[in-house]
Amino acid sequence: MIAEKERLQDTKWKNWGPYVSNRQWGNVREDYSPDGNAWNYTNHNNAESYAYRWGEEGIAGISDVKQLFCFALSFWNKRDKIVKERFFGLSNPQGNHGEDIKEIFYYLDNTPTHSYMKMVYKYPINEFPYDELVAVNGSRSKQEPEYEIFDTGIFDNDAYFDIFIEYCKADHNDILVRVTVCNRSQQDAPIVVAPTAWFRNNWKWGYNTYKADMHASYDGSINIEHDSISIKKFYSRKDNTQRVFCENETNTPKLYGAPQAENTYFKDGINDFIIHRSNTVNPENRGTKASFLIDEVIAAGQSETFEFRLCPEATAEPFENFDEIFTTRQAEAEEFYNDVQNDTTDEDERNVQRQAFAGLLWNKQFYHYNIGKWLKGDPNFEAPRNFNNYVRNTEWNHLHNKDIISMPDKWEYPWYATWDLAFHCVPLSIIDAEFAKGQLLLLTKEWYMHPNGQLPAYEWNMSDVNPPVHAWSCFRVFKIDEKNNGKPDLLFLEKVFQKLLLNFTWWVNRKDKNGKNIFGGGFLGLDNIGAFDRNMVLEDGQHLEQADGTSWMAMYALNMMRIAMELAQYYQVYEDMAIKFFEHYLYIAEAMENLGEGTKGLWNEEDGFFYDVLQLGNGNSVSLRLRSIVGLIPLFAVEIVDHRLLEKMPNFKTRMEWILKNKPELTKLVSHWDEEGQGRKHLMSILRKNRLTKVLTRMLDEKEFLSTYGIRAMSKVYEENPFVFSVHGHENVVYYTPAESDSRMFGGNSNWRGPIWFPINFLIVESLQRFHYYYGNSLKVEFPTGSGDKKNLDEVAQNISKRLCSIFLKDEHGQRAFNGGNPKFNYDEHFRDYITFFEYFHGDNGRGVGASHQTGWTATVAKLIKPRLTF
Repeated sequence: MIAEKERLQDTKWKNWGPYVSNRQWGNVREDYSPDGNAWNYTNHNNAESYAYRWGEEGIAGISDVKQLFCFALSFWNKRDKIVKERFFGLSNPQGNHGEDIKEIFYYLDNTPTHSYMKMVYKYPINEFPYDELVAVNGSRSKQEPEYEIFDTGIFDNDAYFDIFIEYCKADHNDILVRVTVCNRSQQDAPIVVAPTAWFRNNWKWGYNTYKADMHASYDGSINIEHDSISIKKFYSRKDNTQRVFCENETNTPKLYGAPQAENTYFKDGINDFIIHRSNTVNPENRGTKASFLIDEVIAAGQSETFEFRLCPEATAEPFENFDEIFTTRQAEAEEFYNDVQNDTTDEDERNVQRQAFAGLLWNKQFYHYNIGKWLKGDPNFEAPRNFNNYVRNTEWNHLHNKDIISMPDKWEYPWYATWDLAFHCVPLSIIDAEFAKGQLLLLTKEWYMHPNGQLPAYEWNMSDVNPPVHAWSCFRVFKIDEKNNGKPDLLFLEKVFQKLLLNFTWWVNRKDKNGKNIFGGGFLGLDNIGAFDRNMVLEDGQHLEQADGTSWMAMYALNMMRIAMELAQYYQVYEDMAIKFFEHYLYIAEAMENLGEGTKGLWNEEDGFFYDVLQLGNGNSVSLRLRSIVGLIPLFAVEIVDHRLLEKMPNFKTRMEWILKNKPELTKLVSHWDEEGQGRKHLMSILRKNRLTKVLTRMLDEKEFLSTYGIRAMSKVYEENPFVFSVHGHENVVYYTPAESDSRMFGGNSNWRGPIWFPINFLIVESLQRFHYYYGNSLKVEFPTGSGDKKNLDEVAQNISKRLCSIFLKDEHGQRAFNGGNPKFNYDEHFRDYITFFEYFHGDNGRGVGASHQTGWTATVAKLIKPRLTF
């Protein structure tokens, strides 16, 4: 059996992993301010001196699953004002487009059990331009581009170190670390390498008095003493390496002017000792934070390797078999991915896909947030909440998160987001289906899900409403797992279905304002997609009927119907649930057609497109004729049911036939449910063939949605002719904006007015494949619109998929679109094959935009590269 697959059967191999955040400062859960100013309460400037409450941060950090003990790498180039212990970036108020990391690093490899991991960090040899990055970005407007670290010239003349960080496991609790520092410049350059181990501070808050300890051993190692940690020794391969110790405690004299206690060595003690040689480390060589200090000069163009080991017991020769173990784990990683990629032969595609998987796995994080405790404060640390003003998440007092969770981006978004995670789980299921299924179940646990059935959104506002894609992801993961393992995990599907019943009911009760199967939701994850803030409270009884909210719910109903039909093959009781969701879907389809007497539906026949509708207090309505992906989301409400499956469900079939006969007003709105398609298949879709063709005419028009790199979030027609709409006496103007946002709506670091977003594009590709599964060659459309070239929907889907993949793959000139034409990134041998998975992409040229390591949902490219499952 493949070694890594065998390890996946033993959960102990995941006891340790890359579970340390890239940024703990500036997060809601660390915010104990009275005004909720999370970005300033903890920030980059005080992070070196502040002991966190809920988690830890570091460069290439690892920890145990409870994050009791952490390890990460620190560096100093002897020019910076601080040791590089954490990645630097701008807070949301500092950046002209919101929060933004200002570092260059790449995740290169990782296995599902983290038996082998590799990344590279590009650390400048000259002084890091902290102040310049803050000042220049702060002076730029929303209409100007971000000022990136590469723009500062800090990497000119290759004046940087490539620092390769590798981990492998000899056993569950035996971790080998290799750090290779490559001087890419033409001059010798000094560097201090400081591998650092520390305990998460859980003793100061008033719940726990136990305090672990590390101290210097006679043999040159560091002893680790913790009653719940199996690792007991920390070794450095380099002889006579200096060891330094301090406490993972807040430097209260420095931050708050508190009196200096004698013989107290704070969290920043090692930093101050390295930079200033100050008396800030414990001369007794013990503490809760410890580092080896390796001070070297790396010759021009040369490299040095430094090796360390964290192991469960003392050994006379800790590095005796070190190289052999590394070689074995590297070979096993190759074996594992060769099996995963056995049907992908192109080397560039394999490289992109492998790094996508690596990014997903590196972006796992220990996430701890007990809102009940956070709201009231701790016995030893009060929380001065002003409940007369807005305090976040007060209605989520039950929520207690303390798990390893897939993050969108461990620097820019170091907190889970429910709809992001649904997309993460699809590519994750290819390499670790058990983890993917566990993640989807986790969000439905009673200590996550609200008692009313709502899923938590993200820590800045757990009550925000994201698109309900959880059921879709669950069924996709279920089918991928079934194909890969040869048997269906019915227990998983049944568990998640029961919880999703509660969530579906919450949507029906809370987001269907008038009980007519037309759904709102406001934000719905699409940030600034509308002409105005869709969470805005409107006047005089006005409210917004959302085409996307209603379409998401139609999709949700079909997803739940399909899950129930799957379960009904084994447990007949689910047949009734399949009927229930079938009927609910029909009522939503009817509602989209006609919002009520004297009102307009969401479909605009003149434009051949779906739009949001603003319902006025006098009973009239206004169609907001802004062409965006809001009008494409109805494509996602599509399901194909094989007639053989229908024959196995006599009660469902009987009820369906009764509806077809007795409620023609419903069935006429549903595409061909009563007609069999290719191979005796039935289609359920909001879009009948005529409407589907009209929507695709818009979507596949290069002057509107179709880009060289995928489907834009908004029509390009608004580049020259902006959309204008007045609400509350204010004129709202929407331009096609292909990259960064031009407004501060929702923080301003995210933009849905033109760029290419992978999650939406992924669903578009899937939906087109589903339509083709029904229509086959009987439906062909012009592609691109106006070209005269007709293609079936599978060919269209494949073409869009290739456009999306081309963002990352080399073109005929050797360029990768996400690099934005940067010749260094495209052609330099030390950059050209490294991939960064951005949050979204420029609608015209494919340049990466937003969070630079949001491998999570952008890793769906790994699924697009891999030959697809049939439906």
